[in-house]
Amino acid sequence: MISTSARLLRLVSLLSSRPSWTCSELAGRMTVTERTVRRDIARLRELGYGVESDPGPWGGYRLRPGSRLPPLILDDSEALAVAIALREAALSGVLGGDQAALSALLKLRQVLPGRIADRLGEMDDAFVHTTRPDAPQIAPGMLLELAGACRRAERCRLSYRDREGTATVRDVDPYRLVHTGRRWYFVARDVTRDEWRTFRADRVGRIQSTGRPVELIDPPDPALLVSRSIATGAYPLYATIRLRLPVEQALELIPPTVGTHRPEGPDHTIVDIGGPDADGLARYLLGLATPLRVLSPDDVREALLRRTRELFEDNDHDQPR
Repeated sequence: MISTSARLLRLVSLLSSRPSWTCSELAGRMTVTERTVRRDIARLRELGYGVESDPGPWGGYRLRPGSRLPPLILDDSEALAVAIALREAALSGVLGGDQAALSALLKLRQVLPGRIADRLGEMDDAFVHTTRPDAPQIAPGMLLELAGACRRAERCRLSYRDREGTATVRDVDPYRLVHTGRRWYFVARDVTRDEWRTFRADRVGRIQSTGRPVELIDPPDPALLVSRSIATGAYPLYATIRLRLPVEQALELIPPTVGTHRPEGPDHTIVDIGGPDADGLARYLLGLATPLRVLSPDDVREALLRRTRELFEDNDHDQPR
């Protein structure tokens, strides 16, 4: 049995994580009775938290805006310093857990005084982050907007530009943000197509809430969805190979962001890999330094054989120099 203080902090954290909770939902998440939840809500109100409630069996509890910060006193300079540090941690991944830093920044930004929020916004516009050539930059403000959309659990209207530069506007049900180490991806259900999609965050032009709450039914593993989407992206050429490795070891050798894997018995794995051309795929496969067989296409197999012969000839000591 956790202490009352720990339980109250847990309750504040849950109330801060989304717009509304029913009493039964809170009881289930905290593994207590609904009577305990109602008693803890009353204690929070006595402590000064603005917890609002709607009557009736479908009513719920929510924190009034401006009352989401746990008991913590920061002056203006301290609040700004914490916000900047969290933003940098989220963008750089220096802590390893980008989502935790981003979630904390989102909570803090909701309760920052207007004058501090304005200063942080000015810094967002002025700061420039260096990135890899293949990793377009995303504005910190947009990252926060996408994170907020995921937390609100409300349908949104998304302005998006695809890889061909075509601009579209679509209704989506936000779910998660995923960082692959190179880019941020926004995972949401495309309402019109009725399917789960991944969107490059740096290609989002605007996201606007419709105010309509949604309940996501059987959402996918967001990281796995992004990995598969990247691995099956629009490449000019694909190769299918067989590795003499069980699927667990194959995933360590070829990450899911590079290829799609399926086991073939206990000791072999079939992998589909995309690449720019046959020679580029042959170079990648040769660099794996493991036994494999190219099942298709023939031009990738021939390119791999050609590169293997060249490597052998370059290292054959019996050949004249």
